[in-house]
Amino acid sequence: MKRNYWYTGLSGWFRKTFVGSTGSGVRAKDSRGRFIADDKSTADVNEAYEDGKTPADRNKRARTKKGKYKADDKSTKRRNEAYKGGKKPQSKARKTAAKRGRGRPKGSKNKKK
Repeated sequence: MKRNYWYTGLSGWFRKTFVGSTGSGVRAKDSRGRFIADDKSTADVNEAYEDGKTPADRNKRARTKKGKYKADDKSTKRRNEAYKGGKKPQSKARKTAAKRGRGRPKGSKNKKK
């Protein structure tokens, strides 16, 4: 089955027009390359980011009112309630350690006779 943009959710145009765009997540820097902090006196603009908007907390774990992690509801197939954006973040690829040889080390005194 071919998946179009209606199948996966809201289209980009609809999201920008009616829902509003979230922040890009690109941090703003000063002339020396250091990060700029947010000015708390301006509530509508976040100076710490280049576009002035705070990015959405999409891949953060959802919490209950008491602060504990929420569990995923297995009856919903396309949404993961354990995360705020509804999707689990992709896991990073792990590096495998090189296998070491087992047994007697080379050049040892206890060779077979």
